[in-house]
This record gives sequence, structure tokens and C-alpha cells, in this order.
Amino acid sequence: MPKLIRITTVPLSLKLLLKNQMSYMSNAGFDVLMVSAEGKEWYDVLKNEKGIRKEIIPFTRKITPFKDIYCLWLLFKLFKKEKPDIVHTHTPKAGLLGMIAARLAGVPVKIHTLAGLPFIVEQGNKAKFLSDIEKITYRFADEVWPNSHSLMEYILKKKLVNPKKVRVIGEGSSNGVDLDVFDRNNLQENHLVAATMRIVPGDDDFLMLTVGRLVKDKGIADLVEAFIQSKIVNRSKLILLGDFEQDLNPLDPKTINQINDHPRIVHVPWTDHVAHYLAISDVLIHPSYREGFPNVLLESGAMNCPIICSDIPGNTDLVKHKKTALVFQVGLVSALKEAMEFAFVRRADMQGYADNLYQRVINKFERKSMHKEIFNAYNRLLDSK
Repeated sequence: MPKLIRITTVPLSLKLLLKNQMSYMSNAGFDVLMVSAEGKEWYDVLKNEKGIRKEIIPFTRKITPFKDIYCLWLLFKLFKKEKPDIVHTHTPKAGLLGMIAARLAGVPVKIHTLAGLPFIVEQGNKAKFLSDIEKITYRFADEVWPNSHSLMEYILKKKLVNPKKVRVIGEGSSNGVDLDVFDRNNLQENHLVAATMRIVPGDDDFLMLTVGRLVKDKGIADLVEAFIQSKIVNRSKLILLGDFEQDLNPLDPKTINQINDHPRIVHVPWTDHVAHYLAISDVLIHPSYREGFPNVLLESGAMNCPIICSDIPGNTDLVKHKKTALVFQVGLVSALKEAMEFAFVRRADMQGYADNLYQRVINKFERKSMHKEIFNAYNRLLDSK
């Protein structure tokens, strides 16, 4: 039985971004070990990935050289003890340390999945440093799997990686979408009621939803400003579903105050019932500055909820302007405001785009198909060793 170790920096990634992959691989014949930092999300991860072992490595998401060297040593010892056939990493810190330790420990197959590039939104020395970190990660990997074609094109254009190492699995994304969960016919009435009560919409309110971390990189400040400036602010509600992250990439106090104080902005702390909020919303807005392949767009597509999103790589791998979504110029508040107003007035057009995306999502991005693609790629790499 081949042994597989999957590594993320924090367990939230195992819970949300890779859900059910470890169980699938275990059922398909792999001995699977999950590795990540400590965190409250482990409870749900172990509940979802029944019977899969875990190992805690105290990763940090910040640049912490001494702690990072310690984690590198712990990974090296773990790999020597477990003797895995494959080490597969996700997220920047886990990728860097995991790939280096796996090479030093002589692991036969080393894979890193790339789901976004933090240095894109940085400048100067920090951007160069983060770019160099990516290069090192890719150098120690046997294969690099960008989760979108645009990400692949970007790292090749920037000459960050040997082209022979790079491939996109399936149609892109890291985990596809669970069409059983994100299905309007499978929603629980009590959760729909709870979501509606949390928002307290008026009879004619136009409900605009965003889902994800409330940080600068996700375009939250632009979204709030565009909403407040829009002509439809008094006929709409803006729902922000996600948690503030003030330790990394925090929002400015002005934006936080606007979110907390504006009577038509509703902040909902993170919940696993995203599908229920999508079901009661008129549009999903995703104004992010950087993405790999955004799961929330897949989920919105599966729920047949119209989309407004920024024109960044990752988003545009899935949607096309006025074909499957309404796409606006990233970082341009006036363009986002106009998109909101268009969606309010042209609801039939927006639903037509959503109908088109729904067909693409259910045909190309079903989760079990993605798991099978990854399983086949594992076996290809094992057979080549």
C-alpha cells in the first residue's frame, strides 16, 4: 500500500479547500497521513476524513525563520520515520518546507499544488523575496500543479519553474465542487430560515453576498465603498460572510467601521452553510485582487446564483464577461458600482449568465471527477519511479 502525506500550513485548508480528498485516496488504496498546524478546524477535518491519521507541525503563516527551521527539521524526521511514497503540499509555507524536507529525506514523489501567488499584490523587496520562495519550492518539487491555466501561464512567463514540471489537473481547481452540498434541492429548511433571519431582508431588498476572508486582498474595501456609493444602496443589502483576519493583510479601520456601522451591511461570521446563503442571495460578488481558482465561484455556479467578479486570472479561467458572469476591472470602485447597478436592473440577463455557468460547472467540475484525476496523476508518478 503506497503511503501519501498531504501537508497544509493550517488545518482550515484541509477542511475547506481539500475536503474529502484524503478519504477518497484512503478508500482508493493509499495509506494517508494529514499534516498541518494546530487549530480548531481539526475537529471537523477528522470528522470528514474518517480514519485518516494526523500529525501536528507548528507552522506559522508569517515569516518566522527560527520556527521555520524547526518545522523543517520536524518534517525531515517525520518523513524519515514514515517513509512516504508521495508528499503533496499546499499553501506557500507548507510548500516551501515540505518540498525541501521531502527532497532531503529522499521521498520518491514530491508534488506542490499552487493555488495563488501572494507576491502578486506586494511590491519591492517583499515581492522579490516571496517570488524567490516560490522558485525554491518549485525547484525541490517533482511536479507543480497550478490550479488554473492562467496561474500556469503566469509562472511560466515569469520563468519561476521548469516547464517540464508543470501541469494543470483536469479542468483546474484544487477540489472541484460537491454537487450534493451545493444543490438547491438538497438544502435544509431550518438552515434557510436561520440564514434569512440573520440577514432580515425587506420584502424587496436586493441581496448581494460575498464569501471569504475579510481582508484587503479579497477586495473588501472596494466592495464596501462601491456599495455605499451605489444608487441602489437603500434598496439592497450587502452580506459579508467570513471572518476578519487582522494579523495578515488587515482591513483599514475605516472599512471595518463602515461594515460595523452601516445599516444595510450585514456581517455574518464564517459558517459552513454557504449554500444556504447563496440560495437566498440575488448575486454573489467576488472582487478579489488575486486568486488561484476560486472555489466560491464554482459553488455559486453550482447553486445557479448570478456572479459579479473581478477580471483577474483565476476568476476568468471559469467565467466570461456577459456570458457566464458580469466581470469588472479589478480595483476600480466605479466599475464595481456600475456592475452592482446593472445586476439590480438587468436581473434576467444576470440569471441567463448564471444558467450558462451552471451547465459548465456540473459538466466539468464535479468533485469526485477531480479526485479521480488526482488519483490517476499519483499513480502515473509512482509508475515513473
